[in-house]
Amino acid sequence: MASVAFIGLGLMGARMAASLARAGHEVTVHNRTAEKARAWADEHGGRVAGSPREAAEGASAVITMVVHGAQVEEVLLGEDGALHGAAEGTLFVDMSTIAPDDARRLGAALAERGMAFVDAPVTGSSPKAQDGTLTIMAGGADADLERARPLFEAMGEAILHVGELGHGQTVKVISNAVAAANCATLAQGLVVGKAAGVDLEALVEVMAAGSANSTMVGLKAQPMLAHDYAPLFRLEHMIKDVDLALEAGHATGAPFPSVALARELYAAALGRGLGEQDFAAVLEAAEGLAGVRL
Repeated sequence: MASVAFIGLGLMGARMAASLARAGHEVTVHNRTAEKARAWADEHGGRVAGSPREAAEGASAVITMVVHGAQVEEVLLGEDGALHGAAEGTLFVDMSTIAPDDARRLGAALAERGMAFVDAPVTGSSPKAQDGTLTIMAGGADADLERARPLFEAMGEAILHVGELGHGQTVKVISNAVAAANCATLAQGLVVGKAAGVDLEALVEVMAAGSANSTMVGLKAQPMLAHDYAPLFRLEHMIKDVDLALEAGHATGAPFPSVALARELYAAALGRGLGEQDFAAVLEAAEGLAGVRL
């Protein structure tokens, strides 16, 4: 069993750290809001650290699960960052979703100090984080991935080595962008169905039984019909991932027009103050455009 520093106890991180503790790993947690870290330790055991540096002391692996690249850089390389408390050879694993270039830059900075680094974003939303059944897409050296594998096996059921450092992030943001476009299309379809006066439950059943079926139909159609946006994955995080995917496309000269169009709907929903709601709240923007409510 490993001694793990886990930094970032948000909607996903708290559940992922709990999976590590259930698997028997010794987990030290740090969170920007200290109350969350104390509450997590009260429920799951482990130790609370007052800083990333303190969390990394004595840890064989440091896992970060925060919002964006600037936060990862701060908790790893900042004045009180984990790097300064870690022993040489410590394995660092970032499971946040950040820009691929940020992952490569952070990996290079850690390598200069004799540290290993894997970028390993996840997909599956909070229920799979709760159950330890996430999909984990990892980029980095084979040897580093094998060191991380026991930790990944505690948190996920599908562990994919997708390529070199940074490729984990690239695969993740493209995948999330496709999911975002799918969800936005579903929302529009339901709005058109409502405007046309059809039975929406029948429409959903037909989509689920035919070639229109998708994970989004299974996960989001019923919450959309109920206007239930309890967050499994926040809309503000989805639009961040969409932006990263569009940036990757621009950098390579490969257009992503369907995702660019979907982004406008998510931006409209964000403008309605729905950023902290589930990304299914994109429905509100589609309803607003049509002047129709399900």
